[in-house]
Amino acid sequence: MPKARSFAGSSRRTASPSLTLVALVVGNVALAFGPLFVRMADVGPVAAAFWRLALAAPVLVVAAVASGWRPGHSRRGVLWAVAIGGLCFAVDLASWHVGIRKTSMTNATLFGNSASLIFPLYGFVVARAWPSRTQGLALVLALVGAMLLMGRSLHIAPEHFAGDLLCVLAGIFYTLYFAVMARARDTMPPVPALAASTLASLGPLLLIALAMGEQVVPQQWGPLIALALVSQVVGQSLMIFALGQASPLIVGIMLLIQPIVGSIIGAIGYGERLDTIDWLGAGLVGLALVLVRRTRSDTAELAPEGVEKA
Repeated sequence: MPKARSFAGSSRRTASPSLTLVALVVGNVALAFGPLFVRMADVGPVAAAFWRLALAAPVLVVAAVASGWRPGHSRRGVLWAVAIGGLCFAVDLASWHVGIRKTSMTNATLFGNSASLIFPLYGFVVARAWPSRTQGLALVLALVGAMLLMGRSLHIAPEHFAGDLLCVLAGIFYTLYFAVMARARDTMPPVPALAASTLASLGPLLLIALAMGEQVVPQQWGPLIALALVSQVVGQSLMIFALGQASPLIVGIMLLIQPIVGSIIGAIGYGERLDTIDWLGAGLVGLALVLVRRTRSDTAELAPEGVEKA
């Protein structure tokens, strides 16, 4: 079986598929709680995004330095890539957090993770390969499942439309962020990469929050600390780690765990009722996840560059 190209100086180390799967599951579950904390925060939505990163940054920087990272030793091209990734992430968070307060929990997590369908397509384009029959079926099932999850909410709540559009915009920039950070991960370990992109996002987010006239200084720090630790330190760290181990197809479809968890949170915390169609959509997404896990030996799986396939 052909092996993926390996680059000199690559920082990627092949982890076991099981470890990567656990990282993706736990990371996506953690990120699914983000909208809840944003709604609980007593600052503006973009300001909440700023504090999500500002409170997480010291933890990430200390962890990165402890791992041996020194910013001055990084290649200029990699730092530029991380800076661009940070800017994309800032736009993603700003638009997503505003959208969270204008739509349902389910729609916020679903549309905000439209990268679940865009990122796999990016992977196939980069690899210049068509998906296998099984992979194509997994993508179709994931798409149908996603449409079922959002369809009922859009039908009964057209006032969510503006929030949905903002969340779609967030999903597009989230895809760009993933694409740039996947390249940066060729030569940069996950924690330093996340620490650097987090620092790059702080300035743009603060400027956007001030330009929008939002309340920036909170009265209650609890929701913001939870947002920083759960979403950024745990959730985003695990996702950046997975970018160095799993294919865009698997990373993309695994993102659909978030709207499923978000639907459950919305049902419990905000009375956003789940019905048979919602569960059917979740079931189709689950089936898509099973299918992509069964195609590990397929040469079209698109393992990340620098990682040899099993």
